Amino acid sequence: MKFSIKNGNPEKQRGACVAVGVFAPGKLTEAAEAMDKIAGGYIGSILRSGDMKGKAGSTLVLHNVPGTLCERVLLVGLGKEQEINDKAYRDAVLAAFKALHETGATDATLFLTDVPVKERDAAWKVSQAVIVAMESIYRFDRLKSKTEGAKPHLRKVTLGTTSRAELAVSEESLRQGLAIADGMNLAKNLGNLAPNFCTPTYLAEQAVSIARTYKLKATVLEQKDMEKLGMGSLLAVARGSRQPAKLIALEYWGQAKKEKPVVLVGKGITFDTGGISLKPAAEMDEMKYDMCGAASVLGTISAIAQMRLPLNVIGIIPTTENMPGGNATKPGDVVTSMSGQTIEILNTDAEGRLILCDALTYAERYEPDTVIDIATLTGACVIALGHVASGLLSNDDKLAEELLRASGRAADPAWRLPLWDDYQEQLKSNFADIANIGGRAGGTITAACFLSRFTRKYRWAHLDIAGTAWKSGKEKGATGRPVPLLTQFLIGRAAKKGR
Repeated sequence: MKFSIKNGNPEKQRGACVAVGVFAPGKLTEAAEAMDKIAGGYIGSILRSGDMKGKAGSTLVLHNVPGTLCERVLLVGLGKEQEINDKAYRDAVLAAFKALHETGATDATLFLTDVPVKERDAAWKVSQAVIVAMESIYRFDRLKSKTEGAKPHLRKVTLGTTSRAELAVSEESLRQGLAIADGMNLAKNLGNLAPNFCTPTYLAEQAVSIARTYKLKATVLEQKDMEKLGMGSLLAVARGSRQPAKLIALEYWGQAKKEKPVVLVGKGITFDTGGISLKPAAEMDEMKYDMCGAASVLGTISAIAQMRLPLNVIGIIPTTENMPGGNATKPGDVVTSMSGQTIEILNTDAEGRLILCDALTYAERYEPDTVIDIATLTGACVIALGHVASGLLSNDDKLAEELLRASGRAADPAWRLPLWDDYQEQLKSNFADIANIGGRAGGTITAACFLSRFTRKYRWAHLDIAGTAWKSGKEKGATGRPVPLLTQFLIGRAAKKGR
């Protein structure tokens, strides 16, 4: 779909469809009132007849509305005016696009960005509308011999606004929304790809491709390179797999190199059997999503490269499979990490922290301002926060607050958990400096406590996306999260530098 912003009157719009909002229990928005006036009260009569009451998520397509210049008018239910928050707005936009895709309309003008949303400006509404619209047409049918269902007819979308003053800022938000949506699509595609296709080598190839497209620097470390660096923890996870492990670094320099970069570290386990600590067979296929942290790093860097944000960002991706085998690491083995700390591996299914710790040590060479790691790390996070919020833990309060603000702005929720020293006690080992698990209690926190042992030289935050990176069931598929959160965080950083 192609998007544009247009200042104008809804009743004067030509084309296949104009979408306007209706509050419950039947109150018209300003744009809908303008359409109703030109139609001689026709829309109001439809509402009074009870065919449409403005219930949140409801839609009604009207054809040949008197006095209008468009073929259709789409009424979109918004719910109660005083209750329109982030979710209600996004749900209304999604309902609008679902309805549009059911029609034969090839173009549409939406007057929904003028709808008042609590504590949100026009820029936010435009950006979110674009992201939601792109989500409505996302399909992953690359591996199917035949595509299922007809593709949507909608090709051109205009976001209408009645405020000329907001036009310039809305155009910038439109560009940002498109970049974020593209980054999310990249992350989704990588996550949804079958694990026999999406291997560590494939992830490395994608990073190199992104580097070529946006003229970035990509470095791919092979096993012998990691051995020289002493990455014994990462390589311990790779021992059971025939797929060679990689450590990928993707460098985006949007500022002078003297400016310290933000480093994003993404967990890239392209398939996780649990290793010798084998997982149950049920739903093991979903362990192809264990590289969604890596996918989100590639998606975020792709997005900021499109936007040409004036800041420096490094993406580091440790990637391997976690497989059982004759050479696989065993429970009870002790390995030495790049930092020199020794680790007793009590459970080979707690492998994400083992590859991340070496990547976090590797990040030191960039002398970072901030490091954020992103990982589908613990099932405990799903139990704690469900599939709504990502877990956030940090060794810096200001950084945590900055990420939480970005998550709110991005409509990509996160919730902070404590990172107190009290929890470190659970990681004590009789035979090494640290154990790789701390028991069932507080599993998300102790996993972050493990990682914190390798982040003492910089400000650091950890995002556990185990409950938010993909959906199960009928809607199974990668979500593209937390690309919106990370990108919004970086947009905020860039805006601060521009002041």
